[in-house]
This record gives sequence, C-alpha cells and structure tokens, in this order.
Amino acid sequence: MSNAVQPNRIDLIEEQEEQIEARRREIDYNTREFTIELIVSKYLEKDDDDLSEIYVPEYQREFVWDITRQSRFIESIILGLPIPLIFVAEIPETGRLEIVDGSQRVRTLAAFMTNQLQLNNLKKLASLNGFYFKELAPSRQRRLKNTLLRTVVLSDKADERVRNDMFDRINTSSLDLTPMETRKGLYRGKFIDFVFECGKNDIFLQLCPIGNYFQNRYEEAELALRFFALAETYPIFCISHSENNVELERTGLGRFLDEYVIWKNQTFSHEEQERKLRDFERMLHFVRNTFPSGFKKYHNSDATYRPYFESISVGTHLALQTKPDLVVKSLWPDFETNNQTSNFLIPIGRYHTHKPENIRQRIDYVKDKLIGYSL
Repeated sequence: MSNAVQPNRIDLIEEQEEQIEARRREIDYNTREFTIELIVSKYLEKDDDDLSEIYVPEYQREFVWDITRQSRFIESIILGLPIPLIFVAEIPETGRLEIVDGSQRVRTLAAFMTNQLQLNNLKKLASLNGFYFKELAPSRQRRLKNTLLRTVVLSDKADERVRNDMFDRINTSSLDLTPMETRKGLYRGKFIDFVFECGKNDIFLQLCPIGNYFQNRYEEAELALRFFALAETYPIFCISHSENNVELERTGLGRFLDEYVIWKNQTFSHEEQERKLRDFERMLHFVRNTFPSGFKKYHNSDATYRPYFESISVGTHLALQTKPDLVVKSLWPDFETNNQTSNFLIPIGRYHTHKPENIRQRIDYVKDKLIGYSL
C-alpha cells in the first residue's frame, strides 16, 4: 500500500501550516519577572482615573475570591510555593497591560499590601491569622514585596479577539459551572423559570451586551436575578424565609442569591410574578429612554459590568417607586460626559465590590440623582 500523500491533501497541509503560523504570530509573547511591589503599584496608580498601567478589563471586573481563598494565596507566597503564571497583554494604543488571567491574584495582593485584607482561616501558618500586612515584621514585608512573579506578556500584535480567546481557553480548560448554571440545575421552580424568561427580554438584551466569556452561560439570567434580589431586599439586604435570617453581609453575594431563589421558588405567586414583570419592564423602558449607553459603563463597551448594572437598574426602580411619573430630560454631567471619576463609581472600587454598604451607596447615588434631575 502506498504511503504517498495525494496532491489535494498536500494543498490542504500547506494551507494548514499557513494558518497555524499566522495564528502563532498573533500570540507572540515573552516571559518576564516582576516584583509583587511593582505589579501592585502599577495596578493601583491612577486608580481614580481608570488609567492604571496594569488593569483589569470590564469582563473580569467582579472580585469573587472569598477571604479564605485570598488568605491561602498570600500564605502560599510566604511559604515560597509555586504560583501560577500571570498573563497580561500589551495594548498598542496606550502601552498599558491588560490582565488576561490573574486578576483575582493581583487584586488579592493589592488588598493585602494596602491593609484591606486580614488573614484568616490559615492552617499551615496559623500564627498569621488575624494579621494585616502592616503588622508583619518589616523584614517579612520586604521579602513579600520583593518576591518575583513570572508574567507572560502578550505582544501588541494580540488584538482584543485574541485576548478574549486566550482568557476563554485558560478559564475553560477546567471550567467550573457558573453560579447561574448551577442554580438552573439545583433550584428548579416557578421563580427561577421566570428569571430565565426575563433574561430573554429583547430590550434587556439590547441594553446589556454580554462579553465573550459569558456567552451562552446564562449571564442574562444572572443579571436579572441580581436586579430582583437587590431591589426586593434593599436597603438591608436580608432574607427572612426561615427561622434564621439570611444576610448578605454574612453570606456573600453568591450564597445570598441562592437563598433568594430558594425562598422565591417556595412563595412565588401569580400576582407577584405579574408585579415583578411590570417593575422589570418599566425599569428597562426608563433606562432605554434615559441612559444613552444603557447599562454599559462606556459607550463602546461590549460587555456589561455587573456592579454598574445593579446600580443603574435598582436605582432606577427605586426612583420610579418614589416618583412613578419620573421623567429626566438630561442626565447629570458625570453620565453625559462619561466621566469615570464620578461619585457613582467610588463605592464600586476594586475590592469588596459587594459589601452591603457599597451596594447601597451606589444604588442611592443613582436613585437620588434621577429624582434630583427629574422634571
């Protein structure tokens, strides 16, 4: 039997090789070593203007690590254990470095070194439990700051499509279910079905672009659920569906949303469904007619930043409850000029984005401004 490659197969192989080489050139990179101190300083500088030299793109903005996971990461560094590579991409227009993978690690380091993170639940280094960075021995502080982190830097040949694809590949190689994918399987009932239906609303989809990473992963339903849960439990964010109250302050947002779904599945009536649908649709129509960019942080955003959505949607809903005939002809300057240093963004921050106090502040900011600028 002949092993000769047929001519048409030769053409295909040549085409394959050309495609492989072209794609490899798109992801040209080099590996560097940066000190933790340098990474954190470049991440934190010019924070107020959203112009940090190392920054987190919008589709990764939510900080999801709990205190235990953050503490264990710091513990691993102190112990000298290997740390996963951080991936960043150089943006040709600005020279800034966009974090492709490693945002939770960088934010944890920034939180610890700025004394916002108190170590807890450590087992290997239990003597560090309860300590802040500033309370460590000066020599230990210096060692931590001078620790080198290996960083893969994609060259400026990698456009946004390539960066998003790399983020997707890194995070889907061992991808866990999103919380909404889990809820769909675990918490079946009338309310969760209603939430998924709301996520299909045409106006909602126009106002809420979904980033590549969350495509086909029920992000629309996640946003709708956040609207209903935060709007109903505002301002204390507490659920009383059992003998023990469920408080956002204690559970964290993910578990709080789980408990809200469980509660609503048990109590959801036809009357409540009609009321919630009216509130949801009224809020959407108002946002479409009032906010030029909908729920987007910037006019050209291709993803919806969750804290931004929560603030605008719930703030609008509460303003309409206070003043049902609300009409706003023009927005306040922060929104008209897309000024990202507005007071609205201050409570969002980089850390503790879902502390009840921060959520309440940014919702109140939108609500009060809408009422204040109404006719």
